[in-house]
Amino acid sequence: MASKATTLEVPGPDGQVRSLRLSSPDRVMCPAGDQPGSTDVTKLDLAEYLVAVAGRFLEANADRPVTLQRFPTGILGEEFYSKNPPKGAPDFLRTTTCTYPSGRSHEQVVLDEIGAAVWAAQMSTLTFHPWPVRTSDHSGELLNDCPDQVRLDLDPMPGRGFADVVTIARAARDLLDELGLTAYVKTSGNRGLHVFAAIEPQAEFLDVRHGVIAIARELERRLPELVTTRWWKEERGDKCFIDFNQHCRDRTLAGAWSPRALPGAPVSLPVAWDRLDGVTPGEVVIPTIADHLAEPDPWAGMLEHRASFSRAMDLWQADLERGLGEEPFPPDHPKMPGEPPRVQPSRARAQST
Repeated sequence: MASKATTLEVPGPDGQVRSLRLSSPDRVMCPAGDQPGSTDVTKLDLAEYLVAVAGRFLEANADRPVTLQRFPTGILGEEFYSKNPPKGAPDFLRTTTCTYPSGRSHEQVVLDEIGAAVWAAQMSTLTFHPWPVRTSDHSGELLNDCPDQVRLDLDPMPGRGFADVVTIARAARDLLDELGLTAYVKTSGNRGLHVFAAIEPQAEFLDVRHGVIAIARELERRLPELVTTRWWKEERGDKCFIDFNQHCRDRTLAGAWSPRALPGAPVSLPVAWDRLDGVTPGEVVIPTIADHLAEPDPWAGMLEHRASFSRAMDLWQADLERGLGEEPFPPDHPKMPGEPPRVQPSRARAQST
């Protein structure tokens, strides 16, 4: 029998209080995992967690278009991504127009207050995927076109451990520092790390992607045994792939402080660089959130450290002069100028014989 609905009183803007209905609050969204301290996580647990982390969650994710990863019956059931705002959205929910690789445009949710995130939890959202743009940066034709973040997704390949990912993350921090950028790190919520840096929103997605390709190639030169920029999996071996295509339009990562769709609902947790050696991949955070909130926010003030991306673009120009050019795009993108053939290397070799 389904549990009765409950109402949460949630802080709103200007001292308001939102009364938000939560149906099936006892529904298990994520069963317990094998992590220490892991428990079943219900819809109510998720909503209360979002209220607890409201300030930090909003600083990281507010004013951005957000894709909602939804699980109507929990992670053991159906999963889908909401890009259009679901029907029945509250009046206070804001949306913004996003343009996709196909050229189509439609509205996406923007989280301006924690009540919007709690409403998303009521709609069975587990993971929030913010775009690397802020709606307040531009208007008119440039709306949501110019990223204000670099995002490096570091996941260990089979045969590599988390310590290797930490080594790459620290090398990325050093390189970003050389490029005039301040690096921040968070767990992915699974096996890897995400390294972020705030940039001035002056270049369009494709230009930022080129700068990230150059950053990835430089990391590959510095850590040739650990890092690869090879798009095709058959060419990567046991090296960590720096996915430059995360900087294409409509590509996202789990937001900071967002739960992940895994047993125990591990959280993508911002971490101070000097605490990185003590991180446990896939650590469960929700049951111990008070302990994390007692520590200073490692991502506080990130927006204040926005810096020019021009030095990274200089790296891209230097690569062009070396004869290095465009890399493959994701399969859902149209064929792009200068892009190499989208043919798996082994298949191309077989076709040529």
